[in-house]
Amino acid sequence: MLVPGLANFIPASHLEPSSLSRLTVQIPRYKMPTDADRVLTIASHEIPQVVSVNGQKLEIMLIFMVHQLGRNVASLAFPEQYFSPLTVSHILGLEVSALNTVQFSNHTGYMQWTGYRTTAEQIEQLWQGLKNNEIVEEYGLFLTGYVPGADGVEAVGKIGKELKMLRHKEGQELFWLLDPVMGDEGKLYVSEEVVPVYKSLAPQADLITPNQFETELLCGIKIDSLPSLSLALDTLHSTYNIPHIIITSVTFPRNSSSDEMLCAGSSLTSQGAPRKFIIPFPVIPGLFVGTGDMFSALTLARFREQAELSGLLKIKSWLTPDEVHAADLPLAKAVEKVLGSMHLVLERTKAIRDKKLATFNPCAPGNEKLAIRRTMKASELQLVKGQKDLVEPSLQYKAIPLEMRTDAVN
Repeated sequence: MLVPGLANFIPASHLEPSSLSRLTVQIPRYKMPTDADRVLTIASHEIPQVVSVNGQKLEIMLIFMVHQLGRNVASLAFPEQYFSPLTVSHILGLEVSALNTVQFSNHTGYMQWTGYRTTAEQIEQLWQGLKNNEIVEEYGLFLTGYVPGADGVEAVGKIGKELKMLRHKEGQELFWLLDPVMGDEGKLYVSEEVVPVYKSLAPQADLITPNQFETELLCGIKIDSLPSLSLALDTLHSTYNIPHIIITSVTFPRNSSSDEMLCAGSSLTSQGAPRKFIIPFPVIPGLFVGTGDMFSALTLARFREQAELSGLLKIKSWLTPDEVHAADLPLAKAVEKVLGSMHLVLERTKAIRDKKLATFNPCAPGNEKLAIRRTMKASELQLVKGQKDLVEPSLQYKAIPLEMRTDAVN
C-alpha cells in the first residue's frame, strides 16, 4: 500500500536520544536556501545508516513519525537510506533542522527495537535552546509528524503557534504542514487523548495530510464513496478553516481489492470555497517503510516550489487566486510530482526486495521472526538509488476535479 512519508540524516555526533540536529546540504543544481527554505521538523527517527553517494559516505537518519508501517517524516531532504524529511528536503534545496520525538534503533515494523521517546518537557527544553540562540527566527517552514502522547502533541502545538507569532512580528509568514499521525486502517496507534489535541491544532495549520482513517477521526464522516469523500473535504475546511488539505490514500469498501487508490486534495478560494481534486494512482503490493513521511516531506518541498513559480510565497498560506481551477492548483501540481516520485522509488524498492527474498522461505518452521526481520530490511526505501526519481520524476500522475470522477470507483 502506498502511504505518504519522509527521512532525516544527521551527523553521528548528534545521536543523543533527544538531540536536535542541523545539517545544511548544498545540492549544485539548486539555489542556496533562503529563510523561506528553512524547515523545522518535529517527528520521530531511527539511528542513521551509512551509504555511499558518488564515492562519498553519507550518514542518514530515517525518521519514522508514524507506526510500524513506517510513515516516516522528520526533516526534509532526499538522498537511499539517505532519505528523510531531511534527505528529501535537502535534495530539493531546503535546509532542515530536526527535533526528534523518538529515537529508536530501527522502525517498529521489525517487531523489536530499543530506544527512547522524547517527553513533552524535553521537546520544550530543546525549543528553548533554539530560542536562546536566536535560531528560531530562521524558520519559514514547519513540518510536524509523529509525536508520542497528547502532552507531546500539545507541546508541539505551542511551538507552532509561537513560531507563527515570531514570524508575524517580523512581517513574515510561517507555513505549517501538519501530519496528524493517529492511526490507519481503522486502528489508533496513539492514545485516544491525542485525537482532540489534533482537532485543536488543525486550525493553526496551513496544510494537513491525514490518511483516510485520520480524516474520518477529524471530521466524523465515514469515507466510503466519492460523495462522502467530497463531504469530508468540505467538513474539514469548514470546521477547521484549513486552507489546504491532502487526504493521502483513499480506498472504498467495494473496491478494496482494486489495484488503484486515490489521493484527494483541496485548496480554498478567498471566499472559502473548496477546490477539490483527486489523483488516481496504482497500488504497488508490499509493505514499505517510510512512505508516509516521504510523502509529507516531498509535498512540502514540491508545494513550496509550485508556490514560488506562482508568486505565492509572500501570500499567507500560499493561497491561490480564485480563477485557478482545481486541477491546475499549485497543490495539485505538487502532488502529481510527489506521487510520480514515490511510485518510481517504490517500484525500485520492490524489485530489490523481491530479489533479496527470492531464496528465502518464510514459511519454514521457526522462521517467523527471521522472516519479519529480513522482510523489513529488504523493504527499506531505495532513496539513494532513486534520487533522480525524487528530483526529476519521469512519471507524473494527473489531477482531475473531484466532481468529474464518474467511473466505477464511485
